[in-house]
Amino acid sequence: MTRTSGSLPRIVSVGTAVPPASYTQEELLSVFGITDPRIRSVFLNSAIERRHLTLPPRDPDGTPRTETQGDLLRKHSSSGLVIGREAIEACLKRLDADPDEVAFLCCVSSTGLLTPGFSALLIRDLGLRPSCGRLDVVGMGCNAGLNALAAVTGWASTHPGRLALMVSIEVCSAAYVFDGTMRTSVVNSLFGDGAAAAAVVAEAGPGPAASAGSEPSYSGEGPAVLGYASRIIPDAIEAMRYDWDEDQGRFSFFLDPEIPYVVGAHVEETVSRLLGDVGLHRSDIAHWVIHSGGKKVIDAVRVNLGLTRHDMRHTLSVLRDYGNLSSGAFLFSFRQLWEEGTVRPGDHGVMMTMGPGSTIETALLRW
Repeated sequence: MTRTSGSLPRIVSVGTAVPPASYTQEELLSVFGITDPRIRSVFLNSAIERRHLTLPPRDPDGTPRTETQGDLLRKHSSSGLVIGREAIEACLKRLDADPDEVAFLCCVSSTGLLTPGFSALLIRDLGLRPSCGRLDVVGMGCNAGLNALAAVTGWASTHPGRLALMVSIEVCSAAYVFDGTMRTSVVNSLFGDGAAAAAVVAEAGPGPAASAGSEPSYSGEGPAVLGYASRIIPDAIEAMRYDWDEDQGRFSFFLDPEIPYVVGAHVEETVSRLLGDVGLHRSDIAHWVIHSGGKKVIDAVRVNLGLTRHDMRHTLSVLRDYGNLSSGAFLFSFRQLWEEGTVRPGDHGVMMTMGPGSTIETALLRW
């Protein structure tokens, strides 16, 4: 559904954070002692130069300590809280807003399970108001950032003038299996740790609520979110999974080699439906903010939409410098676009994420 009038929600700030330690692909191969030429080729031909990760402590012989599923869940919680808090603080600082001004918080993660979730823990740690509404989106995968943004913009639209926040927290180094197979090696060559937050406000119109002056006003140059279009591909529901590995005694990602072709075959129809609701064409889109799902996935999207490498520059840059950051990756690209300073009033943009289901999510922006 796409909206063109009324109190449109607007992205007014964005912030990102990563763990302090980063590694080149060559360094990771060395740390884990990987000598298999096939696996080395996967790492070194991934279009990824560096990723931020929280690696396990090393044993006396210098090799990384084997982590149990319990160790991984604790890492998900501890590292996730740190980078999630940093992303939110960066987002609020850019907006010159205080934590107690946040009226709604949505947290997204697919790299572990917590109860209570990140939303409750962050409300406590950041000093958000106890009355803050909250939502945890768990286990939806790389596409989930736009599912969360849809929830946040929906809330903001019904609460004009109030500040809503979403944060994606993905500690992908807390969700790995290392067994030397090609399947797990592809996963381990791709993902990085990171968190990204976005602040959303719908402008308050005239009326009693607006004149009461009980809520602060927010200014910025961010775009309005006009609407969304989704596509789930049930025939490919097994193509991307995070399920239990009996042999390893932990959860494990599975990525089907056909994923790029599945996404590519359905991306054009999804975008056409998003734009058709307001009579736009792909040539009307000035900016593309696309999930950095991997080299082949990015190429499939680019070819099927007729985009250039310049159109995909931020997506490619995020993949190169951070790897696949799961649900928060598109906001890293969005932050780069924002800081680039090339957008103009009236420009349109498309956000796109892809993930398990198999699912394609899109959003239409207007500056």
